[in-house]
Amino acid sequence: MNTYKQKLSLLAEMIAFAIVDGKLHDREYQFLSIVAQELKVTKEDFKNLFHQELIAIPIKSEQQRIQQFYRLALLMHCDGVLHEKEEIAIKQMGVNMGLNPFAIKRILKAMEESPNGMIAPEVLIEIFREQLN
Repeated sequence: MNTYKQKLSLLAEMIAFAIVDGKLHDREYQFLSIVAQELKVTKEDFKNLFHQELIAIPIKSEQQRIQQFYRLALLMHCDGVLHEKEEIAIKQMGVNMGLNPFAIKRILKAMEESPNGMIAPEVLIEIFREQLN
């Protein structure tokens, strides 16, 4: 991640996704808070993102787009409830990021089948690499 502004954009995108089902669950807020800490975003800026419009800054690196997609997928699963709106939104967001739709479906299916809703980073990257061939 290059700039602080890009980090804020990523978090804003995640916040918008978190409320696509109509509410922000405690677990989703906690997850977002952890991501904000990892990105070294101040608590004040993090809280302000909940009251601002989404200003999307495109992610240039494919690896960073994949990482952001995975963060969104983790966020989708963290409340334990998979809403149809979330599934539709995450697929559209992945396509908008320029990610392969078949890889997106495989990632979401693998996460759904995983006992903890997570997949290994190597598996994540491999699924996207397979789609390039």
